[in-house]
Amino acid sequence: MDSVTQIALGSALGLSLIGPNAGARRSVAIGAVLGTLPDLDVFWPYADPVQSFTLHRSVTHSLLMQAIAAPFFVMALRPVLRDVTPLRCLLFVLAVLFTHSLLDAVTIYGTQLLWPLSHHPYGTGSVFIIDPFYTLPLLAVTVAGLFRRRLGTMLHRASLVALLVSTAYLGWGLWAQSIAHARAARHMERSGLAPDRILATPMPFSTLLWRVIVIDGSDYFNFYLPVLGGEESGTVYRHRRLALSDACLEEIDAFRTLRDFTKGFYSIGLAGNAVRMADIRMGVTPDYVFDFIIGERTTDGILAVVPEQIESGRARESDLSWLLAGMVGVTEVRPAERASLVADLSSGGGDLSKRAADAATETDRMPCAR
Repeated sequence: MDSVTQIALGSALGLSLIGPNAGARRSVAIGAVLGTLPDLDVFWPYADPVQSFTLHRSVTHSLLMQAIAAPFFVMALRPVLRDVTPLRCLLFVLAVLFTHSLLDAVTIYGTQLLWPLSHHPYGTGSVFIIDPFYTLPLLAVTVAGLFRRRLGTMLHRASLVALLVSTAYLGWGLWAQSIAHARAARHMERSGLAPDRILATPMPFSTLLWRVIVIDGSDYFNFYLPVLGGEESGTVYRHRRLALSDACLEEIDAFRTLRDFTKGFYSIGLAGNAVRMADIRMGVTPDYVFDFIIGERTTDGILAVVPEQIESGRARESDLSWLLAGMVGVTEVRPAERASLVADLSSGGGDLSKRAADAATETDRMPCAR
């Protein structure tokens, strides 16, 4: 999640766990600092952009490493938390560090919770990385705590309520995700298509509009499904996913790393002779946040290059009104993907078996060498 949310979560935990002994303002300050610490790995000098992308949320977000580090944080905090028992202080430190990682694990990015025993990036993708519906209750008690030296009964109870409400919202996100996933799967089944993978992720800032990514061989679908619109609402778009066979890239380390990290939700494209690989889980077509040049297509085949991240396109003004409409349950065609529209579910029309507008069947057989 974003830094403001992690600060607010750490502060709310501080108020609820050590606030009665340490005071409101001090609890907020210490909780905010601890809640920020795991994300300091963004300043680590990784070898290339792919490493920076895939190794973020690993060492500092590992529950195992946090458990090892927690006693040292407790010792460092003893001079300023003398009225808090060591056991209570340890519980507080573990709660802030663990919830930071677990909260990150409900976003789509992926968090290596069991590093170094496992490098699997856990991520349910049930909440967007910035979601005011989750953050605002926690932020409200955080701001209130900044203006009070002592923690009163009302603020202490408010911090507990904020934590309960925000946690319940995460539960709602998982439920809404399962609904969106099931709706897309039913539409694919009705069209006689058997997808390789399906992933439902929320669109920015809420859990009221969902994007369901469906991998179908060398193409992928974008389902945009509003929660408030009912079963037969939403639109579907089909895009080319592989400009050339990914078998051409098996010898490239960056390809294998990204393939595993994205769990198969990636696209391969060509920009001239440059081979591009994008994580299609984050961002929206065609502007993906994590898009890399990983190879060069030559007469001898694909050669590895030092990975280079491509700057993501700026947010499209036309997406704002489309996004707001979807959040209130209104089905609209997304302007940036209009050419790839294959179904408007609200009108009952469309053919999901239609090939992507930007793909021809021969692209699947494009040779590795030019």
